[in-house]
Amino acid sequence: MKNDNTKTIISALVMIAAIVALVMTGHWNILLAIFMIGLVICFHEFGHFIMARVNGVTVKEFSLGMGPRLVSKTIRGTKWSIKLLPFGGSCLMLGEDDPGFLDPEGKEEKDDGKDAANASEDSAENSSENAAAVNASSEDANAAAEGEKTDADKATEDELRDESEGSFRSKNVWQRISIVFAGPFFNFILAFLFACIILGSIGYDPAIVTSVDEQIAAETGLQAGDVITEYEDHTVNIGRDIALYESLDGVPEEVTIKYKRDGKEYETTYKTKYDKRYVFGISYYLNQDGKESPMVITEVSGAAKDVGILPGDYVVGINGTDISTPESFQEYIKQNPVSDTTVTLELLRDGARIVRKINPTLLEEYKLGFSYNTQYREKVGFFNVLRYGYVEVKYWMKATVKSLVFLAQGKAKKEDVGGAVRVVSEVSDVVDQSYHTDGIFYAILNLINWAILLSANLGVMNLLPIPALDGGRLLFLLIEAVRGKPVPAKVEGYVTLVGFVLLMILMVFILFNDISNVFGMLLPAIL
Repeated sequence: MKNDNTKTIISALVMIAAIVALVMTGHWNILLAIFMIGLVICFHEFGHFIMARVNGVTVKEFSLGMGPRLVSKTIRGTKWSIKLLPFGGSCLMLGEDDPGFLDPEGKEEKDDGKDAANASEDSAENSSENAAAVNASSEDANAAAEGEKTDADKATEDELRDESEGSFRSKNVWQRISIVFAGPFFNFILAFLFACIILGSIGYDPAIVTSVDEQIAAETGLQAGDVITEYEDHTVNIGRDIALYESLDGVPEEVTIKYKRDGKEYETTYKTKYDKRYVFGISYYLNQDGKESPMVITEVSGAAKDVGILPGDYVVGINGTDISTPESFQEYIKQNPVSDTTVTLELLRDGARIVRKINPTLLEEYKLGFSYNTQYREKVGFFNVLRYGYVEVKYWMKATVKSLVFLAQGKAKKEDVGGAVRVVSEVSDVVDQSYHTDGIFYAILNLINWAILLSANLGVMNLLPIPALDGGRLLFLLIEAVRGKPVPAKVEGYVTLVGFVLLMILMVFILFNDISNVFGMLLPAIL
């Protein structure tokens, strides 16, 4: 008991010290990002918890966080725990991962006393304790195998019989499917609720055409103000729908779109524009509402990223010419188009001037020939908030699936793959930047927007038929529903183990990749 109390005190002190250090150094935004990830994962586990209780399954422990326990309290048979690491949580159900009173091979129970040996393995919260229990009871088990019932055998059988009704494996296959599916489903519910908050606050982004190339306008009749309703047989509800198809599918040589104007719908098919140009990979915001703003880089890719340019850098010069605003930058590029010649950028970072030489990359692609809205928001009434809340969740689910296909096709780069460390880094950067430029209201909205993305992403990822994830468990349960009997426990166990090992290898790769990207490739340089 003393050791447990000591561990708890040490764990609490470590957590408090980490929180104080982040606050004192001005990194409160990192705490918010970590809290957001924890909330998304905990809501997933809460889905399992609710459906387990509805179906009469005993939940042994529900944890907020991971690692050593800080505090716990048992209420109605469930231990509620708060743990040290704020990433996620867990919902441990009775008999969830143990065959329990079933034969390991999935056969019918036999009345030869061998159940007593199996029954001594109690749903396994701690595998080392289970192993000890099995070894300690080996003599009794042998006696039971010969037809003799020891007191330990009888006590174990009585205990197992009492617990069987509250065991996960005692429920029928459809009850178990509902419990497993509830986790991802609750992620979609959380994403929907957050989406409604965003939509109720600032509205949605209608797919409005903002400008049209003269040639395309002459060929199609398309004009600014038209609302795109369909793109290549894909329904378009928001501007980001078009951006998703354009970025992940690419623009075809010929495209068909439908659009509305003055309540009437039109359809046009036309040849897209072939574009060949040199780029050096920086994004920035134009000055808005006539206000002069500095030339701040918002995103980097390609050649700019290769030479160490970072989001948040200020461009103050290009090829020896002073730059102060996005307009002056664009004016210079207009007069001096980017080619294969090296470009020298003078940047301001943390008050220090730095110089980076960039070799522009040749980009060849087809372009739609018109621009569309992804930034402007239009407020809507209550029922449309619900409607577009559904649209928002569907968009992020679709984005997750298409991104996975993009990754499986080998089109994604190593730096495009990220995990928890990268998420925390990017979310904290976005929150910090929006707080300083737009205030706390928009910082909170940006945090909520990331929560929508992550919650929908977690829901989709957990439905993939991968062993060790909810989708893998659902696959085994669906096979059981079709066969009329469960997959042999050993087969399921081996497949799950292999899946878990592969998942851990992937997580190590993602963690290494995150650290490499977040800390400017310092780790590979050290190694």
